[in-house]
Amino acid sequence: MLNHSDAKEEIIKVGKLLHEKGFISAGDGNISIRLDEDRILTTPTGLSKGFLKKEDLVVIDMKGKKVSGSRNPSSEILMHLCVYEEREDVKAVVHAHPPVSTAFSIAGVSLAKCILPEVVCTLGAIQTADYATPGTQEVPEAIRELIKDHDALILDRHGTLTVGKELFEAYMKVEKVEHTALVTLNARQLGDVRLLSEEEVGKLEELHGAKMSKSESHKCVNCNGCGLSEPEPEPEEKDEDELVKKIYDEVKREMTKV
Repeated sequence: MLNHSDAKEEIIKVGKLLHEKGFISAGDGNISIRLDEDRILTTPTGLSKGFLKKEDLVVIDMKGKKVSGSRNPSSEILMHLCVYEEREDVKAVVHAHPPVSTAFSIAGVSLAKCILPEVVCTLGAIQTADYATPGTQEVPEAIRELIKDHDALILDRHGTLTVGKELFEAYMKVEKVEHTALVTLNARQLGDVRLLSEEEVGKLEELHGAKMSKSESHKCVNCNGCGLSEPEPEPEEKDEDELVKKIYDEVKREMTKV
């Protein structure tokens, strides 16, 4: 375990990296490190994580009660507590708002596909958790089952959640998720996204002990590289288009009566 001072320095460094990379803006995002069995060091609410000072950080217990610090903990601390409850191996959590990954969730396009071999080997399927109202109990409930088997999640309309045995590991997973989103976006603009086959994913599993497993929680979407797949949900825009068409047809019909 890191001592209190070193943990503060790490959070400040990672906060600056997230801000410099454009993975957070204004007061977005939050970071935490588990100091020991009963205490968590976390970022405060309302401040830019790119300009933190040691005195800004807060220590809480595993029930979310403030132990020390002059500021209040992040409004998303319930999500961090949920991760630590479900994963004894996790010692650090990063919640960021990388723009491309977040845009994928808004468009209803999943990144839980076997596209990049490096991602299959390290993160497996990058699942998207259901939408939950930020700052409420809905958020931990939305990620509770997924976080048991995943080190990186996209939160619908709400950025990313990544975890690690130490803070820089959790941070690097944010980079990996956003890089995957950017590569996928570019590929979609250039043409069809070519997926890895089940045979190719199988070779990765044999060579590197890839994280893509046969469990229900690791299902990819419209892919089947891991041997399991489920349909990708239709983007919300389609429903809106259908509604607009119905409204247009109804207005047109009413006008012909005049």
